[in-house]
Amino acid sequence: MISIILVEPSIPGNIGAVARVMANFDFKDLVLINPKCDHLDEEAQGRSKRARPILRNAKVGGDELYKEFDYLIATTSQLGTDYNIKRTPVEPKELVQLLKGKTNRKIGLVFGPEGPGLSNKDIDRCDFVMTIPTHGQYHSMNLSHAVAIILYELYCSFGEEKVTKGIRPVIAAEKAQAMKQVEAILSKYNFHGEPKKENHRQLWKKIVGRLFLSRREMNTLLGFLRKCVENK
Repeated sequence: MISIILVEPSIPGNIGAVARVMANFDFKDLVLINPKCDHLDEEAQGRSKRARPILRNAKVGGDELYKEFDYLIATTSQLGTDYNIKRTPVEPKELVQLLKGKTNRKIGLVFGPEGPGLSNKDIDRCDFVMTIPTHGQYHSMNLSHAVAIILYELYCSFGEEKVTKGIRPVIAAEKAQAMKQVEAILSKYNFHGEPKKENHRQLWKKIVGRLFLSRREMNTLLGFLRKCVENK
């Protein structure tokens, strides 16, 4: 199980926004360590929208909460050099690879205070560090935005519900049917030589192949092509 750990958050609205992002990507376990504000504040609940249950069920406490996790992963925008090994990071896509087969363990993603971020002491508690690639001249991100990017990457790989689950992609037989209709249309035109006709044939083959159509989209295209055959 993956939990979001906020260390010393001080702005109720940010906590609420984080809860909302967690709900977007089906993460439910929020941990607040030494918070500097009320996570059930009106502002927090307003920003959380329909994710208020995450706020109500949040675990609040001190540094002892770290001990409940098998792995702790720090997040930071302040990168280390070759001489600062503790701040040598992985990126979110690399994190996904590292967590494959391990999401049944208790894993905490640790985010620091809105201003200074995680201290070296905080990072020392963690197993390794992760960072989000940003422009070098402005590398610090809003707390909820950073959480959103990381949870998006995790959800794309580990989320059970896929946006495209109800969309069936086109199969080879349906692509062949489309090309059959294209061939019928091409046969009705006079081309200056077979090479020109073949160019049109190859162009349509690439169009049909590159679009990665759904079944509904292909049926619409086939309907259009049939009309072209009938009306020519």
